[in-house]
Amino acid sequence: MARRIAIVLFNLGGPDGQEDVKPFLRNLFRDPAIIGAPGPVREALAWFISTTRAKSAKANYALMGGGSPLYPETKKQSTALTAALKSALPGDEIRCFIAMRYWHPFVEEAVAAVKAWAPDETVLLPLYPQFSTTTTGSSLTAWNKAGGGPARTICCYPEEPGFIAAYAKLIRESWEKAGKPANARLLFSAHGLPEKIVKAGDPYQWQVEQSCAAIAARLPELSDWQVCYQSRVGPLKWIGPSTDETIEAAAGEGKHILLAPVAFVSEHIETLVELDIEYAELAERHGASGYTRVPAAGTAPDFVSGLAGLVKTALQGDTGLKPPGGQRLCPAGFGQCPCRAETMDV
Repeated sequence: MARRIAIVLFNLGGPDGQEDVKPFLRNLFRDPAIIGAPGPVREALAWFISTTRAKSAKANYALMGGGSPLYPETKKQSTALTAALKSALPGDEIRCFIAMRYWHPFVEEAVAAVKAWAPDETVLLPLYPQFSTTTTGSSLTAWNKAGGGPARTICCYPEEPGFIAAYAKLIRESWEKAGKPANARLLFSAHGLPEKIVKAGDPYQWQVEQSCAAIAARLPELSDWQVCYQSRVGPLKWIGPSTDETIEAAAGEGKHILLAPVAFVSEHIETLVELDIEYAELAERHGASGYTRVPAAGTAPDFVSGLAGLVKTALQGDTGLKPPGGQRLCPAGFGQCPCRAETMDV
């Protein structure tokens, strides 16, 4: 019997134009998953941060045409995934919906659109391979708060074979295009988090490191590799080592830097400005023999195939939130892992 299957793609969102930058930033920093202060304090901080950072943020978005490319990039992934699922599930009607956390189309808008379509099955698929309370966790909270209803939920996929294969291929191709430099150092750069969030049991850093190890295992020709974390802001101590310090060290050794955005599967401000412009200049200034940025996974065939496989697996069995393959993943110490209660020893 044919089914109507809704796939909801969670992502961060980004401003469409210059006038959207400040309200986008305010939405971001008023999220209790980002700033854990009491409501009135958090609102005041969100207003202050969005006001003080708006000018520099607008300048960075201007480098990309005025707004973020994240929605168009996510739309491309949505189209590719829909095609892959229609091929894999020819008897079913497939429709993908985009649910952005901090700008349009918001999670609340996606909930309304899904309800209007009235699917038989709904699958929630974060475009964050590694789970964090600040990304997937926040999106799931917003889905539930908006009355999203029962769904089959994919929490994370840090070692999903298609995701790993896609990045290994992109890294190898980038290295080959750079002339196969023998002195290359592969740096996996992921968005950072305040250290206190990880110490509270968030599994993000551990999952990022599992992703990097799995990708590196497919690249024996690039045995010199390291994990680092970018986008550090504010006075709190963040997880490390930081990407800028890691680049400075590699450049000081005269390395050819091969930089891969392992936690970003779509191009956006952190890749197109921070990695392509700021870190490239940093590498040159500190004497790197070369600098090559690996693209995000985007619509790489292996990645899209992997996402389709995750959806097909989620459609089997009971509804609810499932760990990858239904197996244990995060060690028991990570109490913020959403699957821990069902899949791990307490």
